[in-house]
Amino acid sequence: MKHSVRRIFIGSLVLAIGATAASVLPLEGQAAGRTQYADARGDIALALAGDAIITRALKVFDEPDFLALRELITGATAAFANLEMLFHDYGEDVIPASQSGGTYLGADPERAKDLAWMGFDGVSRANNHTMDYLAGGMEGTTRAVAAAGLIQAGVGENLARARAPAYLETRDGRIAFISVSTSFADHMRAGPARKDLKGRPGLNPLRYTTTYTVPAARLAELRELRSRLRLGGSEAADRVQIFGNTFKAGSDYAVDSDPNPQDLAEIVAQITDAKRQANWVIVSSHSHEGGAIRDVPAPFVEKWARAAIDAGADVWLGHGPHVLRGVEVYKGKPIFYSLGDFIMEYETPPFQPAENYQRYDLPDATLPGEFYDYRETQVGYFSQNQPCSMSRDGLSCQLAWEGAVPIVTFRNGRLEEIRIHPVTLGFGLPRAQRGRPMLARGEGARKIIGDVQRLSKAYGTTVELVDGVGVIRVSGQSR
Repeated sequence: MKHSVRRIFIGSLVLAIGATAASVLPLEGQAAGRTQYADARGDIALALAGDAIITRALKVFDEPDFLALRELITGATAAFANLEMLFHDYGEDVIPASQSGGTYLGADPERAKDLAWMGFDGVSRANNHTMDYLAGGMEGTTRAVAAAGLIQAGVGENLARARAPAYLETRDGRIAFISVSTSFADHMRAGPARKDLKGRPGLNPLRYTTTYTVPAARLAELRELRSRLRLGGSEAADRVQIFGNTFKAGSDYAVDSDPNPQDLAEIVAQITDAKRQANWVIVSSHSHEGGAIRDVPAPFVEKWARAAIDAGADVWLGHGPHVLRGVEVYKGKPIFYSLGDFIMEYETPPFQPAENYQRYDLPDATLPGEFYDYRETQVGYFSQNQPCSMSRDGLSCQLAWEGAVPIVTFRNGRLEEIRIHPVTLGFGLPRAQRGRPMLARGEGARKIIGDVQRLSKAYGTTVELVDGVGVIRVSGQSR
């Protein structure tokens, strides 16, 4: 009798434990109809933005189109942007590099909290301004971003740390965030550590090579030039390497480019591993490099974006050229080749080092406002008063003062819809106003979405204009 009671008790206990375990197992471990973890459903809404070059407060403003933009961002499950800014106080460890990303960037560390207030949860850090003020500026920014409660990726004390993902826990699943830059001065590249030596602090780099195809007669001239002037490089039967570039013979002129195989393999490994650790993987890439014109990505950028999706990324977020580029839906996942600018306050850092004044032969007594005036009016640097230019090497006019914020919606693990909200940054306004984002309306919205439509068509992506918003309905658009 005692043994019978014991068997009944044990059997009841096993059934009770089994029922409890079933109530907390993910969907694949439960019978149909059982409760599942909410963050395993495969539903998420992501808000994305391009370059945030922020030097001024955001919290003080209350225009309806500004607050409506904030509401869009805060309403998403999670939001990410590229932080193209350094937060520091110009302290003793903040030393200007000999070369910068153009403007040596710096802002009050409190501005990181403005990005959090705006609704952002994470920022990418790998870009061509990461090391404007060497390791001191980079590390000060890391502290400010962390204090604001934002996750960050793309920089580190060595290459392994710079390559590593950052993770964000959300109600709709764990997000891995990886930040990469293809545009940088070489001193900005993080270096690997060894057992006998520290690594080099810096950004997560993806280098690339460019191959120029030229007619055979031109290749012969390059061979002679290399030989007579003893320019170094190397030669093979069908190509010449000179000035750090590869030239090969062909029937016509053409340009191609490829990601560095070692860098790509290391970054792809991180993406694949991040997919093991998270529900969602977002890859952010700062890539200035363009094709014949600036709003078309270089060939290696397209190859890199698709390789990231192949490795397990759910979204590839591009920025850097300061213009919008097209949208591709590749294997059911979105690639935004550039979202343009989100905040464009590059004219109000309080100081610039000697190198920038010397670059334009300005006297030592020149003050920062005078420097920014000269650069805009005499050089046409993101000019407010010159005609548009879309050359590969230059950019001016309102194209740099426009952007887009897509809301990307997944349902049951599949991309369902992308709604692209056009953003204006106040082109033509005085310096003290321009650069802050607002939702674009009317003709301005139609112009921005029209640009996205035109640029996305090459990727087989149809963008509808619906009430001033670009809408991509994914069914049938995946390549």
